[in-house]
Amino acid sequence: MGLGCNAAGVTGCRIIDSRRERLIAVLTNAFVPCNGRFPALIFLISLSFSHGSALLGAGALTLCLLLSVGMTLAGSKLLSRTALRGEPSSFVLEMPPYRKPRIGQVLVRSVRDRTLYVLGRAVVVAAPAGLLIWLLANVSVSGAPLLQSVAAFLDAPGRALGMNGAILLAFLLGSPANELVLPVLMMILTSGSLFGAESTAAMSHILQAAGWTWRESLCTIVFFLFHWPCTTTLLTAYRETKSKKWTLLAAVLPTAFGCVLCAAVNLILHLFS
Repeated sequence: MGLGCNAAGVTGCRIIDSRRERLIAVLTNAFVPCNGRFPALIFLISLSFSHGSALLGAGALTLCLLLSVGMTLAGSKLLSRTALRGEPSSFVLEMPPYRKPRIGQVLVRSVRDRTLYVLGRAVVVAAPAGLLIWLLANVSVSGAPLLQSVAAFLDAPGRALGMNGAILLAFLLGSPANELVLPVLMMILTSGSLFGAESTAAMSHILQAAGWTWRESLCTIVFFLFHWPCTTTLLTAYRETKSKKWTLLAAVLPTAFGCVLCAAVNLILHLFS
């Protein structure tokens, strides 16, 4: 379910009876790339690694998914040996008898209990985030938008992870929804304006003009796979766990994996460059 939406994946963990295994599933759900991350992954793979070949692009995306599955298992093992030690329990899912669905009931429950609830939380998060992004893009200091000033401040930690300050700031401002990361990055690189970044070709041109390299693409792909969940997913994790501690760990755990992997990839590439 997390491949569609991590928030829905967290909600789906309710069917696990064991609290221990349910928490492990909730905390590692963000290791799986959601639908909001796939367009950015496909774009970056096409930009630097597919070389116009659909087969190469599909192979690279498959490797990304296999890496996410492997890190999910590694994260689950880590949690089961540390914060959530205990004996594994069996899981039996009893299938109810099949009945003909009631169309009206399905529509009401899906719209009221699922769609409107998730959209409501997304609006609560998106409105202040949109205001913050607008302010950073339109308020200038010494003739430069705040977006660029903050990006310059984050450049050192961004370089340590194989990216740069603009990419790291785009991830931070894209916390409400992963779909925002690339548009925000385009805003930073175009001095607060999205004009000219309406197509994939235009976005590629902007990145190349900014000195984008395949190394930055690789580290950005890794960080797209492993970083803090979107705010809606974190709110859902808090609702399911009723705990600030577990919600914080749900954000820290994938971010720690992403930082370690990006730093390792960056170091290896520098050693062999």
